[in-house]
Amino acid sequence: MTAPLRVGLIGAGWVTAHHLAGWRALAEQATVVAIADPNTANAQARAREFGIPRVFASAEEMFDAMALDAVDVAAPREFHAAIVRAAARRGLAVLCQKPLAPTLAEARALADEVAPRCRLMVHENWRFRACYRDLAGWLAEGRIGEVVQAHMTLWTSGLLPDETGRLPALERQPFIAGLDRALVMEILIHHIDTLRFLLGELTLVHARLGRGSPSMRGEDRAFLSFETATRAPVALMANLSVHGRLPAPPDRLTLVGTEGTIELEEDTLRCIGARPAEKRYDLPACYLASYAATIAHFVQSLRDARPFETEPADNLRTLALVEAVYQQGGIASHR
Repeated sequence: MTAPLRVGLIGAGWVTAHHLAGWRALAEQATVVAIADPNTANAQARAREFGIPRVFASAEEMFDAMALDAVDVAAPREFHAAIVRAAARRGLAVLCQKPLAPTLAEARALADEVAPRCRLMVHENWRFRACYRDLAGWLAEGRIGEVVQAHMTLWTSGLLPDETGRLPALERQPFIAGLDRALVMEILIHHIDTLRFLLGELTLVHARLGRGSPSMRGEDRAFLSFETATRAPVALMANLSVHGRLPAPPDRLTLVGTEGTIELEEDTLRCIGARPAEKRYDLPACYLASYAATIAHFVQSLRDARPFETEPADNLRTLALVEAVYQQGGIASHR
């Protein structure tokens, strides 16, 4: 039996609880043996919670002190490139949270530089959610024929004060408030990647970004229009200040095909037409499971020496669309 991979986790922020739960689910195949973060108090708390034996103040300290097989990079985006380069110099396999780098140009340069020295996968967990994997299966079966239109929305009240006066979106991820590139780069990048996964390569047709909340530096609303390779229109709309919506609602997606329609709404995925079907999901459990599924794909691909689904070449196409959105979208403000 092959020995479990020895993994180092870099970062101890809120998302790392999901990463570590995913690694724990693969305990027989991989073990997180160290965690590194300049905030050693956070790192020590994570280490106690998940039984991680070693804590370091930096990735370099960890690399120098530990024999590792792979690293999981969950640090802020501005540190990704330096950490990936350091891991590549040591020949370690790398799973790096999205985005690979703050800009498309930086990400391309990084991917080209480290390609000869390490296996690199981008941690893009949205497409690994069970509802989207099942939806992809229905499309592959031809249940709705050719997709001719698609519409995806993310309407939330996350930037509207709750009963305590707090903003739920910033309570969950306070760092978003200071980002110049916020909604699209941090949140909608998931949705753009998932639409690519489901529908194939997309071309940006139109983009408009807006900024309405005084608590956000970057954009908090977006209207994006894409086309598929067959010129089917795809609309993606998002706003973080929508009255009457939940602070963190599930995605809504409708795919109109020549032989049926697929709808994802709340906890239900439904196919309507000649080949009807319906599936329901425990959404919180599916969200957590998407991290485990992403990590499992990383580990199994390393074991089998097969390509990653979200290898840099694929993820750069998502980043190219994100970059195009910012170039075309502009920022409108009513403040």
